Amino acid sequence: MTVTAARPLPSDNTPESGSGLPPGLLLLMSVATGLIVAGNYFAQPLLDVIRHDLGLSTGTAALIVTAAQAGYALGLILLLPLADLFERRRLAVTLFGATAVFLLVSGTAGSGVVLLAGTALAAFTSVAAQVLVTFAVALSDPERRGRVVGTVMSGLLIGSLLARTVAGLLSEFGGWRAVYWFGAAVLALVAVALWRTLPTLHTPVGMSYPALLRSTAGLFRTQPVLRRRATLGALSMASFTMFWTGVTFLLVGSGYQWSEATIGLFGLVGIAGTAATPVAGRLADRGYVHHVAGVGAALLVVAWVALAAGGTSLFALIAGAIALTVGQQSLLNSNQNMLYALAPELRNRLNSAFMTVFFLGGAAGSALTAVAWSWGGWIGVSAAGGALATATLLLWAAERVPARSTRPLRRRTRVPAAGPRP
Repeated sequence: MTVTAARPLPSDNTPESGSGLPPGLLLLMSVATGLIVAGNYFAQPLLDVIRHDLGLSTGTAALIVTAAQAGYALGLILLLPLADLFERRRLAVTLFGATAVFLLVSGTAGSGVVLLAGTALAAFTSVAAQVLVTFAVALSDPERRGRVVGTVMSGLLIGSLLARTVAGLLSEFGGWRAVYWFGAAVLALVAVALWRTLPTLHTPVGMSYPALLRSTAGLFRTQPVLRRRATLGALSMASFTMFWTGVTFLLVGSGYQWSEATIGLFGLVGIAGTAATPVAGRLADRGYVHHVAGVGAALLVVAWVALAAGGTSLFALIAGAIALTVGQQSLLNSNQNMLYALAPELRNRLNSAFMTVFFLGGAAGSALTAVAWSWGGWIGVSAAGGALATATLLLWAAERVPARSTRPLRRRTRVPAAGPRP
């Protein structure tokens, strides 16, 4: 393993030697992850206006979100393991630049096919966000890993939610294409900032690329924690994505009749839920990671009860959106912390395997949204999203029951009272 930097850096294989992550660099990495994933969510508040401009059906328009999720999942499979082969700063900056180019393709699309292709390719390379997540973990002190993961993932979530707000506002002034052009320009600037600021970190694992991919896939066989966490993640992400895809159709419909800019502002509601992510990270650092996961799963169920009433009540819709975001981020943070603690030398591949299944769940959720909406409108979406949330909670509970049953029983021993001394 070769590590080259202007200052000493921890090795992924020796996490206990962490030299710490400067706050300024952590902030930059958090902002960068948020900005690059934002492009995957630009279309959500714009689905209706894009549908009319390009002459698409509602089902095809919903596939734009599916293409973003599927492209991201494919990038997690094929690109994220490259962090175990190539120098990470160069890899991250290259992916940022490529994402900017593909956003330009989306912004100039004249047909649904080109837009779907540009969306999928931009999402494919936007896995640079996950390169930065494991990069930050490698630079952090072990006792602060939960907080670092929480901070970076907060940036990622804020980016995905704020993207809806920015997209809605920009589309009002410059049309939906201006949103993608703006995103491309910002990512180009961020790529330069990362190149100038990030240290170099190279942790080769001595495998060929095909062997690395086989090793990543093989983790599902050898790591039961990965199997359980990935299943929980996929179910929760499907539920989460169903809301943020379906709410656009709800808010543009006859019940609310909001404009694209107003729909975009609704993304600010979800940002309120990100406050829970650093808290979840600190609790994970204190050993409460399983409890955080359980609370998160329960909140998903409670959220959908409120969201079902959101078809006619804005207050219920806002409360449900906040609860859903808090639950999703708490569960995700606990999942990642459990995985990152397994084996530092496998961290990139574990993240690749987990996030692939996680975002495949998101892609399935966005595709299911179109079906549920056609079947029963907002009530159909709420029923499907609530069912996925309930399955998440039941799976977490089923996992915890065997864990408790295997704990050794404590026998109560009666201590005889002290008798009179001879």
